[in-house]
Amino acid sequence: MSTTKVTKATLEQRIRGLIAGTQKHPPTGPLTVGGATYTATALVQLLQSLADALGAADSAKASWQEALKNATDVKAKVGPVVQAYRSWVVVTYGNAPATLADYDVTPRKVPTPLTAEQLVAKATKAEATRKARNTMGKKQKKSVKGTVPTTAPVTSSAASPPVAPSAAGSTPRVP
Repeated sequence: MSTTKVTKATLEQRIRGLIAGTQKHPPTGPLTVGGATYTATALVQLLQSLADALGAADSAKASWQEALKNATDVKAKVGPVVQAYRSWVVVTYGNAPATLADYDVTPRKVPTPLTAEQLVAKATKAEATRKARNTMGKKQKKSVKGTVPTTAPVTSSAASPPVAPSAAGSTPRVP
């Protein structure tokens, strides 16, 4: 038995087929399905409610996608203005954290100066990186000259291996 995944489209197609079949060939009396008894009209109404719910989900998804596209378009248009205005607020009220808090903007952090040990460690690490990457300055690069390796002339071997005589033309001698 093969199992197939029922997609929303196939489910909707099945529901529409069941509704059409039930309306064309209604059962003669009440029908018991899944432990409940239904008349033909009640069964069609139940199936139609599922078809309507699937259609409403499609339209809700389409309207959500349209709203999402609209929000993306507006964000692309308004985003630069928001960023520029936030920058203006920081520049204008940079010394007043309370005023910046009213705008829900945090003041920029002031970098702490490095200690002497940190400066030495930074320089040592930079020097080690330059050495590891073999990076040089302009004057050091000028002194480096490339050399072209010389290759020995290629000599081709004109001598071919000896050819064995063919055995077809000779007959073996028997003593």
